[in-house]
Amino acid sequence: MNQQSFFYAIEPLVRRLPAVERPEGHVHFKKKLSWTVGILILYFALSNVTLFGLSSASRDLFGMYRAFFAGSFGSLMLLGIGPIVTASIVLQLLVGADLIKLNLSEPRDQAVFQGTQKLLVFVMIIVEALPQVTGGYLLPDQGLASALGVSLGVVSFIVFLQICIGGVLILFMDEVVSKWGVGSGVGLFIVAGVSQQLITGVFNWTIGDQGLPIGIIPKWIFIFTNDVLGLEDVFTSSGLERVFIDGGLLALISTIAIILFVVLVESTRVEIPLAHSSVRGARGRFPVKLVYASVLPMILVRALQANIQMIGTLLAGKIGTVTTASTTDTASGLNIVYTAYSSIMGTFTSTSRYDMMTGDLVSATSPQPISGLMYYLSPINSPYDWIPSLVSSSNPGMELLGLSPIAGWQIWLHVFTDAAVLIVGGVIFAIFWIETTGMGAKSVAAKIHASGLQVPGHRRSPVSIEKLLGRYIPKVTVIGGVIIGLLTLVASLMGTLGGAGGTGLLLAVSITYRLYEQIASEQIQEMYPMMRKFFGESA
Repeated sequence: MNQQSFFYAIEPLVRRLPAVERPEGHVHFKKKLSWTVGILILYFALSNVTLFGLSSASRDLFGMYRAFFAGSFGSLMLLGIGPIVTASIVLQLLVGADLIKLNLSEPRDQAVFQGTQKLLVFVMIIVEALPQVTGGYLLPDQGLASALGVSLGVVSFIVFLQICIGGVLILFMDEVVSKWGVGSGVGLFIVAGVSQQLITGVFNWTIGDQGLPIGIIPKWIFIFTNDVLGLEDVFTSSGLERVFIDGGLLALISTIAIILFVVLVESTRVEIPLAHSSVRGARGRFPVKLVYASVLPMILVRALQANIQMIGTLLAGKIGTVTTASTTDTASGLNIVYTAYSSIMGTFTSTSRYDMMTGDLVSATSPQPISGLMYYLSPINSPYDWIPSLVSSSNPGMELLGLSPIAGWQIWLHVFTDAAVLIVGGVIFAIFWIETTGMGAKSVAAKIHASGLQVPGHRRSPVSIEKLLGRYIPKVTVIGGVIIGLLTLVASLMGTLGGAGGTGLLLAVSITYRLYEQIASEQIQEMYPMMRKFFGESA
């Protein structure tokens, strides 16, 4: 059985999968906007529905990826868009390896491909939820199990079912936005999650790990009223570090710079003039943006890293050697236990805090790589991942565990590896993206031709349009992939407000800018109905 016949064999199954019905005709812009806002409100509501039976001592396996996975730990939206993105990665890699031999320009093949992707999303929901429940990260509430008179395994199964239900809900919410709303659900949820973190990073009065409020405004009010950063020696190296890193000024400057630079990059484009073959005087332009494939392929790069880290973390906990060391913090009344997991994948460390009086687990961090292959493949998220003095402070307990501190050459190799992954991965996934989403020169040329438009001064044929587009699209795709990779790296190195992460902020700003453009095009279509065919075919 060849690849094509395999997909045709599972066609009856994928066609029976539940799906959101497509609108039969044109959906008015106001109705699209209503659906989009409604789904956004539902997303925020579900993000505040806590998982029944989940212990407060549970650990977030995907904590460092939370911003661009658009999930909320401990809630129904725990998985976020992770399963959707992972399924997309798998299919994109199969397309790139030429293992999927479907003609995506044919309606039947396109329907089979999309149905297969949805089926794979259901599989990924289970694949991503099950290891977190069985691997000791999402812990069942012992008190609830005792109150209900059931085993901890039953409570864990209830938690697992809720996570799966949340994963399915976000899949269909994405479908509703894609078919009935404006933009895509994936992009909308990323913007919502990152925006929430940015607001938290500006106004949150909660005290953080450094003994300062998390929000930058309350943080500086607290600093000036208490002089906790020692501002009298601000011009010393340690003083500058406290002001810019602990005080959040570097994150603020980075956030503003990223927003401005992304807007600049998104507005840079080459415009190809178009004229209608039958409507005299009707002209338009097809924009080939500098970031032609958008920044969405960067989600795929980071998601691939996230899945590699998940596998490495689970393996380290199962097959690695375990070393523990403990200390007591009498001020907080906690016993702190440091744990190291060492395996061929690398060494991970985690911290658990227990109440000195009851012995109950109060909080625990997910294992973080500090050496080996998993360390170099882990993403850079903030200055605490590459400034040597901050790297040491963000990895407590290493001396107690008998581990050597992370050397300078290891830190810079980590930075270089992450840069290579972002740039090379950005280019590869950008190429895959335009080919699988119909944004390649051949597909776009066919759509422009079908809409009745042509390039002035060229023959009216898809071949001539394709040749012209072929001069720009492949080159711009590669250049855009490199630019986005570099921009993501710089943003990750500098950090952002609210811990949104460079990648998350980059995605949010770019998606918001493109959403603004799409809203503008929707309004034009409402004003000039004759433009609907062109926008519907080529946008």
